[in-house]
Amino acid sequence: MPLPPLLRPRPAPGSRRRSLVLLAAVLAVVALLGTGCVRVRAGLAVSPQDTVSGTIDVGTPDGAPGGTGPPLQIPSDLQGDVTVTRYEQDGYIGSHLAFEDLSFDDVSRLLPQISPTTSSAIRLQLRRAGDRVILSGQVDLTRLNPESADVQLKMAFPGTITQTDGTVSQGVVSWTFTPGEVGEVNAVASYPDPNAPSWVSWALILVAVVLVAAGVVFALAAATRPRVDRRARR
Repeated sequence: MPLPPLLRPRPAPGSRRRSLVLLAAVLAVVALLGTGCVRVRAGLAVSPQDTVSGTIDVGTPDGAPGGTGPPLQIPSDLQGDVTVTRYEQDGYIGSHLAFEDLSFDDVSRLLPQISPTTSSAIRLQLRRAGDRVILSGQVDLTRLNPESADVQLKMAFPGTITQTDGTVSQGVVSWTFTPGEVGEVNAVASYPDPNAPSWVSWALILVAVVLVAAGVVFALAAATRPRVDRRARR
């Protein structure tokens, strides 16, 4: 026979408070996982030497499990080139990445490892075609609910930006991505290939070719002159 409500044993005040705190923590974690709140802000700069430097902030709100933000997996061969420090701003906690003079290929390998949802959420590629540098890729936020993320990318290029689907201001292209959607990233910048021979090099090569040709002509002339003189004496 069940006991009347007034006769049932009541939990101790301390035990009740601990239960409420535990329940609140569980609800906070569930809410975080359900909304997928995350912040990714990347600022990159391409140099005239075709290298990339920049900073990337990756964080989740204070309620994230452990309070450390999303886990990062820096490629082993880049760990000495990428500095990782704690990021804590505007209620977000995570990691601040900084690097200098990475190659185009290095950046393409680094970005997917700091994606906010899956290892392929952020995919960018930089490549050179003649005097143009082409940026292309996607940022897949379909696993995040709308209004639950802050994902931005800014990239500065030398030379002239001739084409992009971002917003251009003073040589910097900006993209702000919408949670729940796949954002496209495209830009084309025009500046000289640092590995292409300069006009000075071409001029030196031309002078060398002329000198070699003149030397050949002089050697041939010197070799045929004695024969002509001998024939004249006969």
